[in-house]
Amino acid sequence: MKKTITLFIILLSGINIYAQENIDLLTYENTQDINFFSSIKNGVQVKEYVTVSKNSVKLGDTLTLGTPTSEEMSTRTYSGSYGARARGGVAQSRSTSKKTYEFIQMGRPAGFGSIMSAMNGDAQSMADNSLKNTIVVVNEIKTYHRGSKNKPLYVVIVLGEINGRAFGINKYLSAMDTELAIESGELLLKNRKMTRDEAIAKLKQAKELTEIDMMSKEDFEKLKKELAPIITSKTKE
Repeated sequence: MKKTITLFIILLSGINIYAQENIDLLTYENTQDINFFSSIKNGVQVKEYVTVSKNSVKLGDTLTLGTPTSEEMSTRTYSGSYGARARGGVAQSRSTSKKTYEFIQMGRPAGFGSIMSAMNGDAQSMADNSLKNTIVVVNEIKTYHRGSKNKPLYVVIVLGEINGRAFGINKYLSAMDTELAIESGELLLKNRKMTRDEAIAKLKQAKELTEIDMMSKEDFEKLKKELAPIITSKTKE
């Protein structure tokens, strides 16, 4: 009897540990709720994440990389001399820039590439404009605290190429803050729901088109009816 009870306790403990390391469904509201996130460990695996705008991201989903929102500058200095003997010299500097993603980095979070970059004193390499419009697949969804265990959570999505090839020397990309990556347009979701601000902006634009007779009043009223639930959703909460 004692052995049976002991075995049951061990099995129950194992289930609790597994539950802490895996979350079937995580919502944005969960990430901000101290009663929830205070019991969550860093690096917990998530099967499905529902964003602040009620969009769902699941393991195996295909997403698209949008437009980079940052810019990386690099400067090189060229020098030379003139005359039979080096009596003088000239130096020129040339600056170049390239579009980079602010929230999507090359490699996995704290992966081998990140460790090597840190050892060399380099900043983490961010994805650049060459990957724009690339279709990617969600390989992992993880959540981390913004500091100590008493801080809210943020969500990281590890992305792979759908054809199995690597992104250069990296096998994966990582959206280091899913909410900001989506909000900025760097990460595009399929069937993404329109935000309240987007709905208001679209309705204002339609009203302006109506005023200059570029849109009929009937079409405006139809659009207004479609957007009303999105616009009024927050005011009801």
